[in-house]
Amino acid sequence: MASRAGGPCSKSSGSSTSPSVTARSTSDPILRNALRYTISAREYATLHKYVISRSRALKNRAPTVDSVERMIGPPKPAQLPDTAGPGRKKGKAGKQEMAAAVRRDDDYNARAIRHSIRVFVATGALMKLWGVASARLMWKKQDAASTTEKKQPLHKSPTLRLSLSLSTILLLYRILFRFFNRLRAHLLDPSAAPFRLRNPKTAGALTSPYAPAVGASLAGLALGVYPSRPLRVTIALYTIFRALEFGWNCAEENGMVWGWIKGVSGRPDTKRPRPSWWGSWMLQPFAFGQLLHALVFDRDILPSFWSNLVLNNSAAYLQGRPEDYPSGLRWPQPGDIVDSLAQMARLNWPAFIPPVLFPTKEDILPASLSPISPITSGAHPLITALSCATLHPADPSCTRTFLTFWLHSFPPLTRLLVVVYSAMLLPRFSALYHFPVSTLRNLVSSALRTAGFLTGSLATAWSSICFFQAWFPRTFLPTQRFFLGGFAAGLWALLQQGRPGSRGVFLASAKVSVETLWKVGVKRRWWRAMKGGDVWVFAAALMLTGVVYERDAKAVREGAWRKGISWVRGEGWRDWAMEDEEEGDEGEDGEGRVKVE
Repeated sequence: MASRAGGPCSKSSGSSTSPSVTARSTSDPILRNALRYTISAREYATLHKYVISRSRALKNRAPTVDSVERMIGPPKPAQLPDTAGPGRKKGKAGKQEMAAAVRRDDDYNARAIRHSIRVFVATGALMKLWGVASARLMWKKQDAASTTEKKQPLHKSPTLRLSLSLSTILLLYRILFRFFNRLRAHLLDPSAAPFRLRNPKTAGALTSPYAPAVGASLAGLALGVYPSRPLRVTIALYTIFRALEFGWNCAEENGMVWGWIKGVSGRPDTKRPRPSWWGSWMLQPFAFGQLLHALVFDRDILPSFWSNLVLNNSAAYLQGRPEDYPSGLRWPQPGDIVDSLAQMARLNWPAFIPPVLFPTKEDILPASLSPISPITSGAHPLITALSCATLHPADPSCTRTFLTFWLHSFPPLTRLLVVVYSAMLLPRFSALYHFPVSTLRNLVSSALRTAGFLTGSLATAWSSICFFQAWFPRTFLPTQRFFLGGFAAGLWALLQQGRPGSRGVFLASAKVSVETLWKVGVKRRWWRAMKGGDVWVFAAALMLTGVVYERDAKAVREGAWRKGISWVRGEGWRDWAMEDEEEGDEGEDGEGRVKVE
């Protein structure tokens, strides 16, 4: 009971273990290093307080908190040799300063290795868990693949390589960041003035406040340890998009984009506000244009999630199999219809002759468009465009088909989004309790706006095909008009401007568009894929993120991201930007805080 009531460092906890066990544990180098690189003294104290001290067997066998602190702590000041050189303090004060430096080095290095080991173990466990879950969900495919695939050796295991890659990135980043920080401090010392005078450019680069972030970004090259190129490309694109977002925020916050307004004195003193129409929604026309073009011509490259999302929600334009259609005859699938639209564009949109008016005429459709003959054979006789006969064969009016799509898609999608947004509102139930009217109004408004954005984008994308064939000459931009249709569909993103969470959705679609564009360019040999290019992109993203964080940490607007960057740099899981703002603490060198010594 005494060990529970007292603190983790109380004498009662120290008396629970015999002196022989404590002395042996303290002198055992294997146990000492194992503890140092596995758990910190604070974590062991917490573990001892809540777990070990509550079990008599563990309490008698485990080392005490005091013994663990002695095991993993730095050497005592009295044991340090007096090797003070020029500029260093001698005597007792110098030894204390050296002891503090050793303590900081030991804590930083041990913590870096300890966190890297934890990342390695956590990544491996998550990968194993994901493998078991995916095998349970897709057990049929797993059984079929297990009979044909051979078991890979350990050094080629994706789980091991990914865990090793991420843990190495973390360890190298911290080591390099600390090295360049110390190198910068040494070069800024007055004793290094001759070197700065002899090498002004090198000294200027190494003494820059951004030099540690740039140098530490070389750790990103360790991503090449992982052999899976698709996942590496996804990671690289995600990080570079986030880094560009942080860079844009930094440039905008510091008046580098919109400029400054001159005051009475004639000097710029007020930052010019951003235009109300400007926003991330402007990425959607370009992203949707490229994605629609890829859906039609390069559907094998487009991620299956996006292609299935479009094809499964366009029943008004991609005709399904009629109920009375003979079961022995083949009906074109949505993918076949889209492929036929691509072939029409390659043939410069051939003219359409209604088979109903000329039942005896043969070869109405080109041979390459024969898969859609079951659809076009019963097309309305007033239809004169082949795209209209393919997308809405029963209705000659494109406008009426557009409105029908809205009537059939908008209400059910709105109901679904209301349910989804209501579920997302559960963690914030207090807002509903205190402000019910405004919360429900925002919920309904978000559901209506999102449903309008999705429905309008799909309807505009498909209806633009008929519009362009009706108004454009056959040879005018025959394949590029799909991009124009997607561009027009992306303008519906204006409904989502300024809505919470819309920026993340817009950036995600832009990321998929860039990734798809790159793969299409490689497929069509517009450019060549550089070996290891995704690894260099990842390193560049780390560099830009580190520079922005050093320049203005508040440009990283998410608090969790600021804490994560601080943790990767070895500065602890803390939001230094908010703490510095609250405390009003300027840095030691005018550039902000100095936490890594």
